Amino acid sequence: MENSKKHKERKEQFTTSSGIEVQRVYDVTDIAKDGSYEQKLGKPGMYPFTRGVQPTMYRGRLWTMRQYAGFGDAKQTNARFRYLLEQGQTGLSTAFDLPTQIGYDCDHPYARGEVGKVGVSISSLVDMEMLFDSIPLDRVSTSMTINAPASVLLAMYIVVGEKQGVSMDKLSGTIQNDILKEYVARGTYIYPPQASMRLITDIFSYCANHVPNFNTISISGYHMREAGSTAVQEIAFTLANARAYVDAALAAGLEIDDFAPRLSFFFNAHNHFFEEIAKFRAARRIWARFMRDEYHAKNPKSWQLRFHTQTGGSTLTAQQPDNNIIRVTLQALAAVLGGTQSLHTNSRDEALALPTEESARIALRTQQIIGYESGVADTVDPLGGSYYVESLTDEIERQALIYMDSIQQMGGAVHAVEQGYMQREIQSAAYETQLRIEHKDEVVIGVNAFTVDTEEEPILHKVDPHLEIEAQERIRDVRQKRDAQTVKQTLIDLKEAACGTKNVMPYIVEAVRAYATLGEICDVLREVFGEYSPEHF
Repeated sequence: MENSKKHKERKEQFTTSSGIEVQRVYDVTDIAKDGSYEQKLGKPGMYPFTRGVQPTMYRGRLWTMRQYAGFGDAKQTNARFRYLLEQGQTGLSTAFDLPTQIGYDCDHPYARGEVGKVGVSISSLVDMEMLFDSIPLDRVSTSMTINAPASVLLAMYIVVGEKQGVSMDKLSGTIQNDILKEYVARGTYIYPPQASMRLITDIFSYCANHVPNFNTISISGYHMREAGSTAVQEIAFTLANARAYVDAALAAGLEIDDFAPRLSFFFNAHNHFFEEIAKFRAARRIWARFMRDEYHAKNPKSWQLRFHTQTGGSTLTAQQPDNNIIRVTLQALAAVLGGTQSLHTNSRDEALALPTEESARIALRTQQIIGYESGVADTVDPLGGSYYVESLTDEIERQALIYMDSIQQMGGAVHAVEQGYMQREIQSAAYETQLRIEHKDEVVIGVNAFTVDTEEEPILHKVDPHLEIEAQERIRDVRQKRDAQTVKQTLIDLKEAACGTKNVMPYIVEAVRAYATLGEICDVLREVFGEYSPEHF
């Protein structure tokens, strides 16, 4: 004790981003308080999966290196996809522009000026065919970050597979399809919550019977973290939403083990290295216990929380953008040490624009160096047993469960969203973080510390404004060449199914086959379900 008094510490209290106090040193007494240490830790590939969902983890094969890409029109994004695959990427991840995300065709007045800006523009099956031209869908796994119109984009993917000669049961990938977090953190919703939940469970049921290798939802904490949540809130709110999806599927008559093995998750990797590792481990343990003990799933695959990780976009700075390479490296390393199944590493220039090819290549190389050169993938859960990591895992789990219990007492995640509870909690956390940065209690290199007077102008990627005109011409051409009567009938059939209780997915697939557009299909569902308008803000 005397020795520690002689050495003044940098600040009075050290905390994680969730406000968890970090002790000066940890020992065995911090992880063996209730005698359940061995039970909570377990073995890799075994319940409660604290140490990972596979017994060999990356000794068997590395995580999927799935760089997120999408901009301009389908032809441009196809070229970026093929470039990334040539550079060693092992899975595709598709970003869609804002009009596509909210179910509008590229020639809708609301789409003006936004076509192809933050993702690829997809208005019809023709665009989807261009997007995956010369990319064999039976050999490539594709993730699509799409939510409100997920059923339509999945239908397009299925039909593109058919045209390539790939049957539905050979398709693999993930649709995000997580609408609850849209109400909480992003805002690209279309329909009210209950109607959206119906669409999601229709997808669960359809894929269980026809597209068994597709992950039917990627329940996302990523965007809540981007909106300002803490690490604890990120997993608490994500798992609360996941319970709501499970409850909705069970209420729709699905059997737990028919859909639960295809649930997947999407988390953020932020700057507090050890907190992020502990967060992933705690999330696995909580989910395994819920699925086994609360929902009585029998299949061990239903207990496994499998997740994709993306490094933290909100941590990137426009100032000194090369610093982002270091941030992303640390965040990616935390994701790997935390046991992720796939990973996207952000590019250094994403605080300024869509990434250039060079920036995207550096981001991919970051993953490859971690995987092939660092040695961290050679043993399973290398930080397992660390007094600090295990103590932090326990504390994150404890605090997350308090949040989750509160949400259950409100009637579940849907009611919590409708009451604005999660939104308010995230806004409060974001405000507190901003205050810490402004007061320099939280250091951001290049922003509030270690700044420079002048910076070089980086070379940025720019989207050609003429692409919007070309996309509009293409959709007009589609409307002229298709069989208008067939399109009309498929939309009538879809409306009838949506008004009743039939699964809408087969009808959406038929409409897509007839070259009905994204906007036309979503407009039918808007007519039946209405549009959501938040009441709390």
